[in-house]
Amino acid sequence: MNIKSFASAALLAGTVLTMTACSKDPIEKLSSEESRLYITNRDNTVNFSSYKTFSISDSVAIISNNQLKQKTRDQFDQQLIASISAAMTARGYSQVGKNQTPDIGINVNNIINTYTGYVDYGNYYNDYYGYLDPFYWGYGGYGYSGSYIGTYQVNEGLISIDMFDLKNAPATGKIASIWNGLVRGSGIFGDVSIDGSVKALFDQSTYLKANP
Repeated sequence: MNIKSFASAALLAGTVLTMTACSKDPIEKLSSEESRLYITNRDNTVNFSSYKTFSISDSVAIISNNQLKQKTRDQFDQQLIASISAAMTARGYSQVGKNQTPDIGINVNNIINTYTGYVDYGNYYNDYYGYLDPFYWGYGGYGYSGSYIGTYQVNEGLISIDMFDLKNAPATGKIASIWNGLVRGSGIFGDVSIDGSVKALFDQSTYLKANP
């Protein structure tokens, strides 16, 4: 059983326990789709229309309790990557290979955490290159710059999509995080939720659009 399958089983068990302990909780009446949360963050100083091209990682990083466990490319991963690529293309960006100097690099991650706390994305990316692998994008030795700080209580899996500024990395010496999208809730690792989840994140991010 891989980590994603284990997480799905654990989430189901957790849901059963929650429903038993809180039988009057109205949340239990929500469908899987209704229970999902879609969260986006952006660098407000960035003009997203100044970017023309993007490249996306060919596998999904599995992060468990802040550590990279593995990278996978199963059917779910491939569909998720394809859905993100289609959304970017629909916004006017052109997809290129990672060796073709893309303006934006996109990493996709499945996060499985079991504790409550806060995340300082600046330190998080520096410590765990499962989120940001500068060597993958051909910028080995470059630091990470980002200022996202968030508090959370996690007892389920999350899907994280992260965009990085590769266009200006040679000039700044850093790979800057410019956008992050998170999906959490029931059934997020199911094939039927992929397109809807990606669409929800992009619907929140109308500024993600290349100039014609």
